[in-house]
Amino acid sequence: MVSMALVCAIEQDAQLGKRAVQMAMKYIDGPIRKGHVTFAHDLARCAIVYDLCHEYWNQSNRAKFHAYVNKTVDANIRSETHVFHNGWYGYKNWGIGLACYATFYENERAEEILRTLEKEYRSRAAPALELAGAGGGWAEGYYINYWLYEWLFFCEVARKCEGIDYYAMVPGFFNNRAIASMFEVYPGIKIYNSRRPVPMGDGGGRMFGGDRDKVLSARRILVNHFREDSSHQAVHTFNETTPRSSVGVYAYKDFLWRDTTIRKTDLNGFKLSHYSGGPGYVYARSSWDEDATYFFFKCGDRFTAHQHLDVGHFLIYKYEELAGDGGHYDVFGSDHDVNYHLRTIAHNTILIHDPCETWSRIRAGPVSGNDGGQHHNWPHHNGAVTDAVEWQKGRQLYDIADILAFEDKRDYFYIAGDCTRSYSPKKLEYFTRQIVFLRPGTFVIFDRVSSKNPHFRKTWLLQAMKVPTETEDGLVINNGKGRLFIQTLLPADREIQLVTGIKLYHYNGKNYPPKRDTGPAPQCRIEISPTGQRTVEYFLHVLTATDAGVVSVEKAIAEVKNQEITIKIGRTRITFETAEVRGRIEISGQSTKLANTIVVESTKLHGR
Repeated sequence: MVSMALVCAIEQDAQLGKRAVQMAMKYIDGPIRKGHVTFAHDLARCAIVYDLCHEYWNQSNRAKFHAYVNKTVDANIRSETHVFHNGWYGYKNWGIGLACYATFYENERAEEILRTLEKEYRSRAAPALELAGAGGGWAEGYYINYWLYEWLFFCEVARKCEGIDYYAMVPGFFNNRAIASMFEVYPGIKIYNSRRPVPMGDGGGRMFGGDRDKVLSARRILVNHFREDSSHQAVHTFNETTPRSSVGVYAYKDFLWRDTTIRKTDLNGFKLSHYSGGPGYVYARSSWDEDATYFFFKCGDRFTAHQHLDVGHFLIYKYEELAGDGGHYDVFGSDHDVNYHLRTIAHNTILIHDPCETWSRIRAGPVSGNDGGQHHNWPHHNGAVTDAVEWQKGRQLYDIADILAFEDKRDYFYIAGDCTRSYSPKKLEYFTRQIVFLRPGTFVIFDRVSSKNPHFRKTWLLQAMKVPTETEDGLVINNGKGRLFIQTLLPADREIQLVTGIKLYHYNGKNYPPKRDTGPAPQCRIEISPTGQRTVEYFLHVLTATDAGVVSVEKAIAEVKNQEITIKIGRTRITFETAEVRGRIEISGQSTKLANTIVVESTKLHGR
């Protein structure tokens, strides 16, 4: 409908315009849709046809459209009201907004509805974006790929028609969103000249779909808006590596949003990591080459239902996923979903098993599994809050994690996170995670874990995309052209289990298989636990991502002395303190302290 309306307007094709109107009337004459359905998409498509093919609507059909718009708005006043959740923007207000702009001079309610939308955005949605979207990431995770393009489409219409700048109301999010989005795709151009998005919480992305084109178009819209900013010029350079939408019927998006007059910059000089403080996301790459090593880390607060119990989780990619995200998003609230897919056991973090721990219902699903993971003790079964005001009221429940340090020195990248509050205080004293990324492909991961009871079993998890092979030096994961070497240095007394096959979704005597396959998922869960029982445990791992042709990597050596643990890898020495989240690094004889604060490059926006 969008393509037909555009061609009709450009070429004055009356036959095409009349066909587009006939298609719109099928929605208008149909039942009014409401609730958690894409009623806004129906409204938006009809609105575009109404605006661009206006002369082909007779008076009767115009009146029917006005009534259809108003009735749909009235039916959905209470639909999608949680501004952290389910694309309040895309599912609802882009369609309502476009329909009201299209009928602005004819529908007596259009302006009133637009003012209500703007008021709600300023009072509820903007504070939510500023809180959960600072730095350009979004705490709902992958769902941003489903709704943001539509909302930006509306923002452009509002800016052109009325001069309302919705971007300026939330600079912490919109000034950084295109940059974060560039970091939220894996290196390498894949099927149909598309880039695969990073899995974050619920959602797709594992298999090819049109959401990839929406992500590209969303970046283009923001780049066009911030075109004088050097960081957005770098994003434009990145966008131009995939210049066309990968789905043929989305070619109109290229026509609307691809602007080749924007200045390009050299990506090689652009930063290699990005920090999004709102959701607690950190992204890093070894370079901007298509064969780069990629890393993602999550250590943020709770806002909405599509998040997982996965604080401290990370991903590693080299040519293909090596350390991935477990389980399948088969059905929201399914047995597999609430007992495996969204639970800690399906992620790359830590379990502390208290045999007496229980979980309340999640997503109204039947929780029966005690995986030893992070707790779910929020008032709403979805773990969701309606807006920023409610979040602040319940902050003691939802503020569950902190990024303690972030710094990128080009040769190495360092982060530290406090994951403690994401677990039940009845079983955990503290869990902190420090990670040093030695470019191009080595990750040193140090975890400090203290339980309330020494008998609570502690388990370090890694979701291997392929079943690893065992060597004298450790485990090795092979996936396509990529390889990940795993060296476990601590605990010294350890038990390693490879959970595969029919046992993969099985724990504590119960099995939680998915109802459907949603695409490539880990084939093995690596579980590493100490054989002894201690209150305090240290986990130390060195993971090295390489080409599949590499047969061995530098052997890492750990030395435990007093209150320090030192790792030697070639000419690099990294020392972590055991009493505090501190440390130092020495590369080729030059020593420096690891950062104890968040050090980020500012995004300077010129002319805005």
